Amino acid sequence: MEQTLTFSIQDYLKNIYELTDSGEPATTTALAERLGIAPASVTGMVQKLSTAKPPLLKYRKHQGVMLTNEGQRAALEVIRHHRLLEAWLVKTLGYSWDEVHNEAEKLEHVISEDFEKRIAAAMGNPERDPHGEPIPSEDLVMPDDESVALVNLESKQEAVVCRVEAQDTDLLKHLEGLGLVIGAHVKTLEVSRYDQVMQLQVRGRKEAVVLGPAVTSRVYVEVVA
Repeated sequence: MEQTLTFSIQDYLKNIYELTDSGEPATTTALAERLGIAPASVTGMVQKLSTAKPPLLKYRKHQGVMLTNEGQRAALEVIRHHRLLEAWLVKTLGYSWDEVHNEAEKLEHVISEDFEKRIAAAMGNPERDPHGEPIPSEDLVMPDDESVALVNLESKQEAVVCRVEAQDTDLLKHLEGLGLVIGAHVKTLEVSRYDQVMQLQVRGRKEAVVLGPAVTSRVYVEVVA
């Protein structure tokens, strides 16, 4: 019997895709933390999805979870819906970048393919959402992204902020208050080799900003030569 993609299953697939973006399997513990679900429940679901017809996951006990080709396409469809909706909510309805994630979470499961095509066309087929995250193409190919985490920069390097992890509303508000928004030009003044605490100059801001790796690991930049 073919697996029906419920809202819950779509959430699993989307989160597994994001957790395995580096190419490494996702642990059930990490998936449970991300979804806010008990680990035992996650294990039961991934076992179910790995034996679906067609299987959506590859799962081996103690070795983690990866998406199959079918699972990846299903995940990219949801991610495309989500990121297009975020772009549309900001551009059309005036939402701020820290408001759109939760709204898009609710709507991503229910819009039709026709609605998806219409909002994409109305916005000129955007390639990135308001947080700079790449939007999968209509044929479900994720664009390449060569950005690097801010935490990886060395002293005296300059860069432009190109994307920010979007799930944490408080983080987005904090970054906006510091001027660390998409397109912001930054220069690293000093980086501690002991704890990766970074002193950063944000163009247009008089005072330097001091950030730890909990923040700089979630801000991605393109280095300026």
